[in-house]
Amino acid sequence: MGRMQGKEVSVDQEKYIQTKVEELASTVEDLKESEVPRGMNRAHLLKVAGAGGAAISLPALLAACGGGGGGKKSSEGTGKYPKTPKWKFVFVNHVTTNPFFVPTQYGISDADAIFGTSHQWTGSENSDVSQMVSALNTAISSGAHGIAVSIIDPKAFNGPVQKALNAKIPVVSYNADAPPTSGNKRLAYIGQDLFQSGVKMGERIVSLIPSGDVAGFIATPGSLNIQPRIDGAKQAIKDSGKPINFSEIATGPDVNEELSKIDAYYQGHKSLKGMFAVDAGSTQGVAQTMKKYGLAGKGIHGGGYDLLPTTLKLINEGHLDFTIDQQPYLQGFYPVVQLFLYKLSGGLMAPSETNTGLLFVTKDNVKPYLTTKTRYEGSSSKQQYVKTS
Repeated sequence: MGRMQGKEVSVDQEKYIQTKVEELASTVEDLKESEVPRGMNRAHLLKVAGAGGAAISLPALLAACGGGGGGKKSSEGTGKYPKTPKWKFVFVNHVTTNPFFVPTQYGISDADAIFGTSHQWTGSENSDVSQMVSALNTAISSGAHGIAVSIIDPKAFNGPVQKALNAKIPVVSYNADAPPTSGNKRLAYIGQDLFQSGVKMGERIVSLIPSGDVAGFIATPGSLNIQPRIDGAKQAIKDSGKPINFSEIATGPDVNEELSKIDAYYQGHKSLKGMFAVDAGSTQGVAQTMKKYGLAGKGIHGGGYDLLPTTLKLINEGHLDFTIDQQPYLQGFYPVVQLFLYKLSGGLMAPSETNTGLLFVTKDNVKPYLTTKTRYEGSSSKQQYVKTS
């Protein structure tokens, strides 16, 4: 039983305090860096709030918020690591407001809480390479301690990445990577093997459709986060030798625009045997179009990528055959880990290539995604321990 201001605290009071601290932690975590109250230590607060069911004492709460005694001083290192500077890592993204990257940002924040780092989320809302390059150059000139960037163009990021490395700023790519022939010197890539995931999707298409016209929808053709997928799918279909006519259709970076274009394309091509997509928004658009016209019941197949709630719901209802999980949470978490270790070790622990994987989500295994709301899939902001059954 805990104590508060010299008085015993009942179990109910302890639970009440625990609940309030968890609510406060969630609120603080969602704040922008500029909005965090002076003196409040976000990392310590999150650690206290997630203390595995232990009762929260007032001194611990005060220490987490930057006041009072009883907690680790902010000048000490995190865990058993030595004291380090407050390193700030900048994430340059191509679609900063896209719902796909919600769990990615949770992964960054959670890693910050563990390692005592901070971050900035910046870039472009609509895959504008010039805006991303500008954000990357700003990160370099402002003295970022590490940079993670989605390299969606084969050449445009080469100069800024080299400039950062010359300034002793480590750079990794995440979610999208420059091709090996580009000459980009980023230290490592963290994300899905995009071409091979496309090959796997193509093989799945071949297993579902013996012949006929198939549409492949892509938000921004040429963008290195998704073009390799559609290229892989084309290759697998070609290698199968089946008489499948695969057409690549651009849909645009806006979710509403994607749905409109997919719907219109189907209206003009009702002989389609399949509709597939290589990005989250287009996949949701395919699923919604499949439902609107009852296409699954007509023997038309569909599938795509990522875990938007509507996509998962329509898989469960039988309107879409599959979607592919590439674990976006890890694409935020792992870059922070690798940049932290690089800085901690003076560069001796160089970032390493990390494949965040591929899992086909179908009606057979979609239920856990629908019934468990977590930060790891972006369906909840709550910090929680999800027990396996």
